[in-house]
Amino acid sequence: MPMKKILLKPCLAAVALALSMGASAQKRDDAVFAAAQAAQAAVIDTLQKLVLIESGSANIAGIARVADFAQARLNALGAKTERIKSTNSDRAIVKGVLTGKGRLKVMLIAHMDTVYPEGILATQPYKLDGNRLYGPGIADDKGGIAVILHALAVLQSQGWNDFATVTVLFNSDEEIGSGGSGDLIQSLAAEHDVVLSYEPTAAKSMAKVEGVLLSAAGTATATMEVKGRASHAGAAPQEGRNALIELSHQMLATEHIAKDIPGAQLNWTHAQGGLVRNQIPESAVATADVRLLQPDAADKLKAALIAKTQESKRVPDTHVHIKMDVGRPPYVAGERGMALAQRARAIYAELDGRALFFHPVTGGGTDAGFASGSGKAVVLESLGLAGWGFHARDEYIEIDSIVPRLYLTARLLQDLGKQP
Repeated sequence: MPMKKILLKPCLAAVALALSMGASAQKRDDAVFAAAQAAQAAVIDTLQKLVLIESGSANIAGIARVADFAQARLNALGAKTERIKSTNSDRAIVKGVLTGKGRLKVMLIAHMDTVYPEGILATQPYKLDGNRLYGPGIADDKGGIAVILHALAVLQSQGWNDFATVTVLFNSDEEIGSGGSGDLIQSLAAEHDVVLSYEPTAAKSMAKVEGVLLSAAGTATATMEVKGRASHAGAAPQEGRNALIELSHQMLATEHIAKDIPGAQLNWTHAQGGLVRNQIPESAVATADVRLLQPDAADKLKAALIAKTQESKRVPDTHVHIKMDVGRPPYVAGERGMALAQRARAIYAELDGRALFFHPVTGGGTDAGFASGSGKAVVLESLGLAGWGFHARDEYIEIDSIVPRLYLTARLLQDLGKQP
């Protein structure tokens, strides 16, 4: 199953470590817990409404409808809202700001776009099955939107105003790299003390315990372009230099090249060559998904690709060009993020002593990378609902994660608001 935001199932030893490291439970805040319980039905209703709006990254009209919905909910919470146009498209980003009477400046982020094509609901409908709610994008990341909106409503029901500003940002191009929103996320994050990001956590059916994420890979695209020479495929194939054959040869030669480069991962994911059946193709191009966990990994990977493709050729007189475009930066919680995760763990333990697992790393990219770019804000990732099937068929969330995740956000914000 393709994975994006969460590690695969942690081993039993890791689960035991999570249990053994659980902080001694403080007393549960019964008022916040009761408010979270009371909100569960409304969260499910919000999830249904959001899922029934198809909002793949290419579906600008669908994203605008989600933006309408989210902005209306933020307005109802008393936020001052605005729509911000993406810098490279017509996608709308939603920003809302609540003003309180304290000192805390915190930003909550999630994204409105999904990976699914238009019409997906015809084959993957919203449905309930036991403890699971299914629907395209329900975990990644419409569950994150729902947790933010309803956790803020829970806090309002408690009269919470121990903050200077709570900024909510709902992004519209996260699934395609946040090219039109990354600079905005980074600049806004630099104005805040803390950023909480609401990508999903792994379902308990897969990871045994819910968790938060401590680091995630940055992303890049490697491009391999081959130039050859065209000729008639039937009458004079020997006069051509087949770029498609050379591209195939070089892709196989570099398939595992990243294994010797610390902090790098490469997978060739798309290739194209030739225009018509009866012509030897003079050009061919392939692109690879690249994941980066170290600052120098992209440069080292590019150098290795160049060296390998020059090492041997299958088709003489062809030329191979390598390009590396670095996108989203990596996210690393660091010491301050770890301290925040420990506070989250202590809050989770208030709920019947349950554990909160610390996922150490994932190969998936996240906007938390942009949020941590300035180094000012403390950033913590994966505070959304527990789910599975991200970017695959039958994506779902676990209903019994709703109340705990609402409680976690509400109590964590209360706790942060009390700090000097």
